[in-house]
Amino acid sequence: MRTKLLEFVEQDQIRTDLPQVREGFNVRVHVRIKEGNKERIQVFEGLVIAAYGEGINKSITVRKDSYGVGVERTFKINSPLISNIEVMRKNKVRRAKLYYMRGLKGKSARLKEIKNK
Repeated sequence: MRTKLLEFVEQDQIRTDLPQVREGFNVRVHVRIKEGNKERIQVFEGLVIAAYGEGINKSITVRKDSYGVGVERTFKINSPLISNIEVMRKNKVRRAKLYYMRGLKGKSARLKEIKNK
């Protein structure tokens, strides 16, 4: 149970410059990586298989296949390390958690795209 005071303080921290992201979206997440004293942006592109939390605690899990190996990363949406999120395509899904995608490969891993009207 969140208190009103806590919600009031968190309102400043919530980012409004990022798009709404849901399960089934193919996204491109631009993450700031610090190496030594240099900073660069690394892009992680994949399918959002889970989204959880609300407000400042909202996070997403993004999955991609890299050279035949499944890679998953969890991102805090309101983190200052995320510089940008691009929604590449929106897919139609009927589940809140798409963990079954871990076992699919090739044509069976395809999802239907939502066409904008």
